[in-house]
Amino acid sequence: MSGDCPKRMRFGPCGGVRPDLGCELGTGPCPFTAGPVVRWPDPPVRSARPRALAGDGPVVLADLTSPPYDAAALARHARILSGSCDALLIGQYHDAPDFPPTLLAALVREAGGRPWVTLTCRDRNRVVLEQDLAGLAAAGTDAVFCVTGDARAPGVRPDVSQVFDLDGTRLAGLAAGAGLAAVVPEAPAAPPVDLRPARLAEKQRAGAGAAVLNHAGSPARVARFVDRARGAGATLPVLAGVAVFTDDAGARTLQAFPGLELDPATVRAVLAAPDPVEAGIGAAVDEAVALLAVDGVAGVNLSGRGTSADDTAATGIKAEIARRIRDRVRG
Repeated sequence: MSGDCPKRMRFGPCGGVRPDLGCELGTGPCPFTAGPVVRWPDPPVRSARPRALAGDGPVVLADLTSPPYDAAALARHARILSGSCDALLIGQYHDAPDFPPTLLAALVREAGGRPWVTLTCRDRNRVVLEQDLAGLAAAGTDAVFCVTGDARAPGVRPDVSQVFDLDGTRLAGLAAGAGLAAVVPEAPAAPPVDLRPARLAEKQRAGAGAAVLNHAGSPARVARFVDRARGAGATLPVLAGVAVFTDDAGARTLQAFPGLELDPATVRAVLAAPDPVEAGIGAAVDEAVALLAVDGVAGVNLSGRGTSADDTAATGIKAEIARRIRDRVRG
């Protein structure tokens, strides 16, 4: 099957499948959409759960927004968020490369944060991914977010090859085998919707110890997905995505991602409010509280930059949302 996928995936489909079931790269139909879901062929890999999930209460994970190659700014934003968030998700972007993952993890830990570090298969071959995993284990990383990765957009570093030696499922198996807590994504709203729950169960068999969901549009849709994933055999804790936006640019950025849905009524209400920042914060808190009431949801991920303003404003918005979630859910 990997020979038919431009990203050489064996355990697809990725989250970028188009509504017409076409490949995100426009190369024709996705080869994985006809089903059934591709099974993990080996014995289940023993998985570890992130330490952030060891407590009794729900977990708040936040995307860490910081300019690349700026250690001082990274530490400053990590300190702001670590006071109200249980863990910080460090992204890996095709258009904004940053320090190596091991260094990012060490810098966040030194600043008092608990790092969940994203590794994508787009820019690293298997040898480098193995090196990264060994380094992250030595650095005491709380979790590795294992993703296949989007293909690089046209015009973004055309001089750089895209690797895709592995996909996210196989990377999760490597991470678990290295003794790390492997966290995987899943997109409940991405087509083919019916394959997504069973796909998460196979990722758990590969070694995933937790999952972070893309925005699904409503708590009811998340509840249906989690229930079906449980029926397929998935028992791993799930963190649901909370959309963080306070202006039109922030909302459009989230809506542009494939396989991701925002509630249109909420978007309209936030953008039309006299104070969109306060409205966006309140909407995110309300969504988080509703998602945490879903059986099987162990936490939320504050996902998105939050604002088109500077990084300090974006970090402050997510820290305030996390504080309000704590007040409402934890008392």
